[in-house]
Amino acid sequence: MTDALPLLTSRNPADPTDVLVRIPAPGAFAAVDTVERARAAQPGWLRAGAAARSAALGAVAAGIEAAADELAALAVREVGKPLAEARAEVARTVAIWRYYAQAPFDPTGAVHETAAGAGLLLSRRRPHGVAGLVTPWNFPFAIPTWKAAPALATGNTVVLKPAPEATACALRLAEIVRGVLPEGVFTVLPGGATEGNALVSAADVVSFTGSTPVGQAVARAATARGIPAQAEMGGLNAALVLPDADIEQAAAHIAASIAGYAGQKCTATSRVIAVGAALDPLREALSEALRAVPVGDPADPATVCGPLVHEHARDQVVEAARGLSVLAGGTVPDRIGWYATPTLVEKVSPGHRLLREEVFGPVASLLAADDLAHAIRITNSVPYGLVTSVHTADLNTALHGLDLLDTGMIRINAPSTGVDFHLPFGGSKASSHGPREQGAAALDFYTSGRTYTLAPAGPGA
Repeated sequence: MTDALPLLTSRNPADPTDVLVRIPAPGAFAAVDTVERARAAQPGWLRAGAAARSAALGAVAAGIEAAADELAALAVREVGKPLAEARAEVARTVAIWRYYAQAPFDPTGAVHETAAGAGLLLSRRRPHGVAGLVTPWNFPFAIPTWKAAPALATGNTVVLKPAPEATACALRLAEIVRGVLPEGVFTVLPGGATEGNALVSAADVVSFTGSTPVGQAVARAATARGIPAQAEMGGLNAALVLPDADIEQAAAHIAASIAGYAGQKCTATSRVIAVGAALDPLREALSEALRAVPVGDPADPATVCGPLVHEHARDQVVEAARGLSVLAGGTVPDRIGWYATPTLVEKVSPGHRLLREEVFGPVASLLAADDLAHAIRITNSVPYGLVTSVHTADLNTALHGLDLLDTGMIRINAPSTGVDFHLPFGGSKASSHGPREQGAAALDFYTSGRTYTLAPAGPGA
């Protein structure tokens, strides 16, 4: 007699009594079997040719677009994403599939002259085989897409292991994708750590997005096997505001980056660094902007800050602000669901967890810097380096600071949140491991380079 497999459960964060999914986890053996089926399907998917792969990815985009309202509503219900953001995510998901639908026609290599004599030298990029994708719940359609679409475009097959909290979204996405692609080319593997570990142990290339400890473990496991891996992990992102900035605009951008989707983005702002005379006006403007953020039902189109994904996440936000000087928020709304008000604190001691760890909620610390050099030192003082926003009217000042900031992405006079899917995405230090995601960088990651020497045969060769 065997023990029953654990149940995967996904609940509505705005109404925890609403259960979307409750299914048995498949287990490690099922995960490995799924990878083997994907491996068997991979040669046929590659041999189908560029036109077939391009048409298939385009058809996936059309299928998602046709189901856009349904998918947005599902993201609202399963992961608590505010409706406006959910609609924007689905639209971006469609755009990503269309962007990579053209990739199968891109050159896969180059022809070179030999150093001496007859013949040809060729360089060519080929797919790895099975791409194992481990994705988080906060962007349940876009993140699986920006991993899967380039992997598929370059001739790999895909096994996607979504976070348990986004199981319903992943299964619905899979229905649309599998309606277009051949059997075994794209498979969703529901599950938790057991299934994720099994996938990493069996796939030919691995892409992970999630927490830093898990991402580091994935990178170690993949490195031990000698397979390519990328891991996008935590952030402790800063917004630098200089005295010459448009303070009202900066406050609006930063408030959106703190409170949008309840701060549940790796690119959210969690440290606000006011330089010199910017401190007092920014304190007032940002506190007012955060108090004005609409908090409520994610199904309401006006909502900006919905619920946290689960009770523990909500409690983390409340605990992080306890005992600090609170300028805005710091409370739990009296309503069903896992809500917390957008929170701004100041007078935070250097060793406090808010300045060391990613809380992943709508809470940020207001810090003071004497000048730009001091602000850059504060920004770079944490283990993470994903994105920094800089707010200033002086382009020379912005450019001076660009190369000194130890982050993978820098946004000038813009929120720290926001991703351009056709450009490389990633950070430095503990925020990222391995090559960049998105854009053309993803096509390189999901392929390996080969060098061919073609020499003439026969007499005189």
